[in-house]
Amino acid sequence: MSTIKNIFFSLFLIIIGNSTMNSQTKKPDLKAVSIVDFGAIADGKTINTVAIQKAINAVFEKNGGRVIFPKGIFLSGSIELKSNVEMHFEDGAVLLGSKDPFQYKRLKSNKALVLANKASRISITGNGIIDGQGRVLALAVDSLHHNKIMIDSNYNYVRMRPSERNRPELINFKSCSDVTISDVTIKDASSWVQTYEQCTNLIIDKVKVNSTAFWNNDGFDIVDCSNVRITNCDVNAADDGICLKSDNPKFFNDQIYIANCKIRSSANAVKFGTASYGGFKNVIIENIKVFDTFRSAIAIESVDGGVIENVTVNNIEAVNTGNAFFIRLGYRKGKKPGIVRNIYIKNVKVQVPFGRPDINYDLRGPEVNFFHNPFPVSIAGIPGNFIQDVVLENIEISYPGRASKGMGYIPLSRVEQVPEKIKDYPEFSMFGELPAWGFYVRHVKGISFKNVKLTLDDTDYRPAFVFDDVENLSMEKITLPLDKKEQVFLNNTKSITLDNAIKNQANRN
Repeated sequence: MSTIKNIFFSLFLIIIGNSTMNSQTKKPDLKAVSIVDFGAIADGKTINTVAIQKAINAVFEKNGGRVIFPKGIFLSGSIELKSNVEMHFEDGAVLLGSKDPFQYKRLKSNKALVLANKASRISITGNGIIDGQGRVLALAVDSLHHNKIMIDSNYNYVRMRPSERNRPELINFKSCSDVTISDVTIKDASSWVQTYEQCTNLIIDKVKVNSTAFWNNDGFDIVDCSNVRITNCDVNAADDGICLKSDNPKFFNDQIYIANCKIRSSANAVKFGTASYGGFKNVIIENIKVFDTFRSAIAIESVDGGVIENVTVNNIEAVNTGNAFFIRLGYRKGKKPGIVRNIYIKNVKVQVPFGRPDINYDLRGPEVNFFHNPFPVSIAGIPGNFIQDVVLENIEISYPGRASKGMGYIPLSRVEQVPEKIKDYPEFSMFGELPAWGFYVRHVKGISFKNVKLTLDDTDYRPAFVFDDVENLSMEKITLPLDKKEQVFLNNTKSITLDNAIKNQANRN
């Protein structure tokens, strides 16, 4: 299986590299204009929406070119980027989103500061800043709802905040092609920071995201897109750092490459889902550094009928992160359960703390709603629907230990009492207390562990591995604490290949 994965990895890099070169061939120099020439005023107080849009329209009507934001602070409401137009920020330039919710509009998707729909060859470049003033804007939206001026029919009364789609994003591009976002800093959205939906040939490079202003501040949302490269980005997000979503069963994410990024998140660093209707295919994630992240470094989830296949994760280093990775096949929506198969995870090093790793965030993701022991990696399908063909190679995870039988104790003799939660929201903590400290694997067909090292900072009464309803299990070169015996528990598991070292620590139910 490793050989097949390596071939897939090499071919995919060639394909996506060629696609990138084709979409980024040198274009002739086109018209460049400054927004100041169209009346924009850089005082941080004057609304420049009309002036900026006039500049964009003028360049668009001349078959394209560059719209320059010079040094200064330009306040604006929603602007629409059009085909063949580049928004370029010079050093010191700031596009400042208005605090007034009535200054924002939507095209075919959510409200946003910068919008595009069915545009091609568009870009946002330069060393400037896009600042959404998200907390003030979100609270203004909240006040309008409570004063019955702008009613939000999906208002969240449990957490007392407007719905995500009623708060403006900073960038929302729908059905666009040949899109480039590079070098800019994008900060403080009132909702999701940026969404790219059903776009093709999308390049995001050297972008800094710093958005902890309000709830649902996903750094990047990539929705049903194809041929995507996200590279060399620095993300600090109050919600998921880089999130792949699939909102439409007729579409899916395809040929996605995420590399050389640094991510801090109060949720997951890189996540597939939760929306997972069409699915995710041919995805490579490599050279990612994760720190101070509450949930999973990598979360791969299909719960709405979508297909996840051909995913390679390579060279992940996560420090002070609540969970290494989480793979889930559930069934909350869709005509039938989805598929999760051909997942290859290698060269991963994770340090899991005992306490909450995102404690320094002002707005933190929702707490786990029960006091708990440290959570293991979970790889879980549902009865009759297996996660298929998972390879884990060169994995090192440090766990804190300190588990107590006083917290939701499930003995191995009652391992079937771990709830299935087939229709529940997917999360590394969704099953409650788990009977393993390292890996909990259930309803999986074809899983291979090679050169896996697990360590404990303190004692843990649970075994390192629990396998329940698993077929075709292989374990080779597994390193575990020397003072613990019976570290592998096998329940309803068949077609097993264990090397001699781990065989001596196995216990079959």
